[in-house]
Parts: sequence; structure tokens; C-alpha cells
Amino acid sequence: MRAIIYKNYGDPSVLQMAEMAPPKPAKDEVLIRVMAAGVNPVEARLRSGEARFLLPGGFPRIPGYDVCGIVEACGENCTFSVGTRVLAYLKHIYGGAYAEFVSCSTKCVAAIPDAMTFEEGAAIPLAASTSLQSLRDHGQMKTGDEVLVNGASGGVGAFAVQIAKAYSASVTGVASGKHEDFVRTLGADDFINYEQQNFVDMDRWWNLVFDAAGKSSFGEAKRVLTEKGSFVSTEPSLWGLMETLFTWPRSQKGRIMLAIPRDEDLRELVRLFSAGQLKVTIAHTFPLEEAAQAHTTIEKGGFCGKLVIRVAN
Repeated sequence: MRAIIYKNYGDPSVLQMAEMAPPKPAKDEVLIRVMAAGVNPVEARLRSGEARFLLPGGFPRIPGYDVCGIVEACGENCTFSVGTRVLAYLKHIYGGAYAEFVSCSTKCVAAIPDAMTFEEGAAIPLAASTSLQSLRDHGQMKTGDEVLVNGASGGVGAFAVQIAKAYSASVTGVASGKHEDFVRTLGADDFINYEQQNFVDMDRWWNLVFDAAGKSSFGEAKRVLTEKGSFVSTEPSLWGLMETLFTWPRSQKGRIMLAIPRDEDLRELVRLFSAGQLKVTIAHTFPLEEAAQAHTTIEKGGFCGKLVIRVAN
């Protein structure tokens, strides 16, 4: 099979096309013929070596955690049928999505409807799971809550705005002024242009502040949280982990989250899509051989929505 690999850390130019043996599914896995793969900031950060001390070795690596495609083969304990259209959030620690085939635990796979394109399906798993778990599980979001999403125009933030609305919250989106119209089309009730105003300095209070951009902290945001409000961030840091521990017994809580691949969450996201409550915005689509350009684009930023790699036509 064709796959994008890197043999050492570096800038996007380390990504190269290679011929690899396709994986074989274990008893509880499916083999997916990948039609499209999602591109996430974490993949560029891993490629650059940010986590080299946490994830040593493992070269050559195939990046990526989001895939959408067709079930090609099944392990003996698999309940999916060959030919089923699916999306998956890969549990493999090093990734594996930027390839023509990938094996994946059935606990990380969900069937998709015909109305969902492969590109839309590839954009959903990691980013939308991060949003759903941040809001519902870590933030304990409830009906009628006032929710602020910092980074509302990005891949995670755009899903968060829509998921919060689907769960009957009132949403304030924070992004640059040029993205206001986009954020409002997602359903945001209010908008803050961070170039003109810092939400932590406002005389307003939110039940939940979700920092999808990783630009704030509990220490900064606690003054705009309600008495029992929560701050959730996707940006891992030692200080953030300490805040998570220190605020555990307090009424106001700070949380650092890391998304977990779960089939029940993927099915919930597919349900929201089918109900018209979760729209996928794809900023750019790249062919597999242009994976390096996709990484350059995601590092540069400034776009709305998600980047996708088209693996097969």
C-alpha cells in the first residue's frame, strides 16, 4: 500500500511517500480501505518532535488518527460487514491514518450514512470527539448553560459550538473578527473578537469556558466563571495538570482533557450529523502525495474548519 511516513522528527518536508505492507486485522479489528484522512494540529506537533520524550522510537511512523473509508476485511470477533462505510478514530499510539489501509479496533469505529461524504467523515473523529467529551464529560454541560468556546472557528471549536447548541446551551464564540460570520452560522448566540477584547476581562460569567485554542488558563478564566463553573482546555501542560488536581475539590474547576477513542461517541456524532445538528466545514482537501503541504497549512493556521487528505478517488 501507499503511505505517508517520516523516519525522524523535523519540518513538513520529512513527510514522504512510501510503499508499505498493509496491516492485518486482529480478532477484534477491522481492516479499512481508507478513502480520506483528517489532519489535526497534534499530528504536526508530533512530527516536529514535541512529544519525543513521551513517544520515543517507533520509526518509520505513519501520521494521523482520523480515517473514513470502507471495511475491507474483518477479524473473527468483528460484527461489521465487509463493504460497510465507516469512520474511525485510531487508537494506535503513533497514528497510521495517512495510508491506503489501516487496521482499527471495532471499539473505535462507527458506520456512516450515505449522506455523509468520506471527506466529511474523515474530518469528524478526533476533533468532534474532543469537543463532545470536553463539553459533556469534563465540563458537565447542562441544558441552558452559558458556554464560551475560545477558538470557535477552528476544527475543534467549530464542532464545539454546534454540539453545545445541540445540547441546548447558549453559546458565545471567540475568534478573530474576520471569522465572525462563520461562527454565527454555526449557531453561536454571541461573538467576541479577541483582537478587540479579551473575554477574561469582561463583566460576564459563563458556566463553562472551553478553551479549544489552548490560549488561556484556569487562572485567567476563573474570574468569568460562575460559582460552580468549569474551565476545560485541550492544551497539555504541567501547570494545567496541577490546576486539574488543585481544583478537584473546589466549586470552580479547571480541567485538561485528552480525547479517548470511543465508538459510542462516534455514533453520537454521526447521529448529530444525520439530525442536521453537526455541519462539517472543510477548508482544504489535499491528495495523499501533498501531505507535507497539508502540515504546512495547519501550522500556518488562519482558516475555518478542517483539513482533509483524500487518499483514494
